[in-house]
Amino acid sequence: MKAYRLIEWQRPPGLCDVEVPEPSGGEVLIRIGGAGVCRSDLHIMGEPPGRRAWVPPFTLGHENAGWVEALGPEAQGFAVGDPVAVYGAWGCGVCRPCRSGRDNYCERRATAGYTGGGLGRDGGMAEFMLVPAVGLLFPIDGLDPVEVAPLTDAALTSYHAVKRSLEVLVPGSTAVVIGVGGLGHLAVQVVKAVSPARVIAVDVEPAKLELARRLGADLVIDPELAAEAIIEETSGTGAELVLDFVGSDATLALASGSVRAEGALTIVGAGGGHLDWEFATVAPAARFSRTLWGTRADLAEVLTLARDGAIEAQIERFPLDRAGEAYDRLRSGSLQGRAVVVPS
Repeated sequence: MKAYRLIEWQRPPGLCDVEVPEPSGGEVLIRIGGAGVCRSDLHIMGEPPGRRAWVPPFTLGHENAGWVEALGPEAQGFAVGDPVAVYGAWGCGVCRPCRSGRDNYCERRATAGYTGGGLGRDGGMAEFMLVPAVGLLFPIDGLDPVEVAPLTDAALTSYHAVKRSLEVLVPGSTAVVIGVGGLGHLAVQVVKAVSPARVIAVDVEPAKLELARRLGADLVIDPELAAEAIIEETSGTGAELVLDFVGSDATLALASGSVRAEGALTIVGAGGGHLDWEFATVAPAARFSRTLWGTRADLAEVLTLARDGAIEAQIERFPLDRAGEAYDRLRSGSLQGRAVVVPS
């Protein structure tokens, strides 16, 4: 089969011929319907050898959905042909976060040989993908696997970030979404779906601001005007929740200056920025945090929102032989929503 693989660190991935894996034990072989294209893959491609315990080559793609193709003799609970989403954060299963259902915060991530399909182990940018256990699969009857694929990360990460601060999103509250890209456009929808909060969206691209408006944002603002506008729109107090999906110096400064006292700032974007901390300028009792992906329970709730029509990923499809183009478009910032690689 064809697979889009990272062959060496700091080298462009390429399309390769590999054998179709056969499931054993409790493993499940998935025929991939769609694999989302994530910015974190760009960081992975550029990392130097030795930074992670992962060993190339491996197939990229950690946002995956498709159909059960075959099951190992010990795999139960699904049948051939069932449409499924793949939960992507594969923890060790024995550390405290994993045992409490928070595989996304596995304490052994830094030393593990892989942390998911496409993350040190073969992922979904191929015709087939081997999943180690049925517990990583979620039924998606009635949904299109191509549209579901980005929900397993882009929507899940956004949902988890919002859910952790849901208590501050009371009636009359405001949530600010900085960066209306692959995750941010879903965050706008998530906030509107699960809370009464007003949403202010911030982005440098007019087209992305228009997308945010169409998806339910109450106000869209250019970053040049955002700092003053957010304070003005919140009667001088700042927003209850600020979500930064960029993580640059500029957006972190905007985010930290826009959160109100006892509010929450969640940093999701890995833009390499630094957060300046001054005692006199940080809102009192504001909670600053960084989140990563989401839990299995979160994914079940995300899929329910999708079935109810409350959230929908805006996608652009690419065949497997154009996966490199999808990453180039992501790198250049010319995508709206999420790119999805469709192997067949």
